[in-house]
Amino acid sequence: MFELTVEMAAVLFSVAILAGFIDSIAGGGGLLTIPALLWAGLPPAAALGTNKLQSCGGSFFASWYFIRKGMVDVRKIKLSLACAFVGASLGTIGVQMIDASVLETLLPFLILAIGGYFLFSKKISENDRNQVITPTVFAFTAALGIGFYDGFFGPGTGSFLALAFVSLAGFGLAKATAHAKLLNFSTNVASLIFFAIGGQVVLVLGLIMLVGQAIGATLGSRLVVTKGVAIIKPLVVFMSLLMSIKLLFSQYF
Repeated sequence: MFELTVEMAAVLFSVAILAGFIDSIAGGGGLLTIPALLWAGLPPAAALGTNKLQSCGGSFFASWYFIRKGMVDVRKIKLSLACAFVGASLGTIGVQMIDASVLETLLPFLILAIGGYFLFSKKISENDRNQVITPTVFAFTAALGIGFYDGFFGPGTGSFLALAFVSLAGFGLAKATAHAKLLNFSTNVASLIFFAIGGQVVLVLGLIMLVGQAIGATLGSRLVVTKGVAIIKPLVVFMSLLMSIKLLFSQYF
């Protein structure tokens, strides 16, 4: 049976701060928090459910900071937020019925491709470009699809969303990161609801880590606003490489 000690809470709180900082800039914070929760002795399902609770803290405070700074107009992305929420809900239900092994095999290479895109693409800049698809089409394709992926599997969701906003919506990188975080908050809430219904959330631990996530996300969000591409691009590339290595190692070793 899981027992939370003061020492364990302090360690996980510290991990959540670092994860929230990284997540608000480049995504991939789950690479730190999920192994930490498993180390603490939580069963896998409870680790995933508790991780969604603490992730809500980071994505909410990062989103709130970006909204206050005028980087996101919520009214313009209401449809994308709704589609991301629906997608994540369906994904969380679907993962309980569908074999995810094929996705596990492909995912490291997809994430590595994202890192390569951010590293080499000339489209990555602070400036907005012409959008490829309309906001409505974006909502029913990218937002819905990536939302489903987050509920179904999850790693790299922030990177997938940022890539979609850059390549399809024509956003500059800092603006894309800000919008990606808001959609990620929507998907986190959707998944959390279904994990909570299934009794897979350790509430006290999740709330402790949520506070840490809030601190880290606020600090990271400030860097996105002040440093932009200079901090986002290298960290996205690094985290994509790290996620790919972690996933490949988990599969084959």
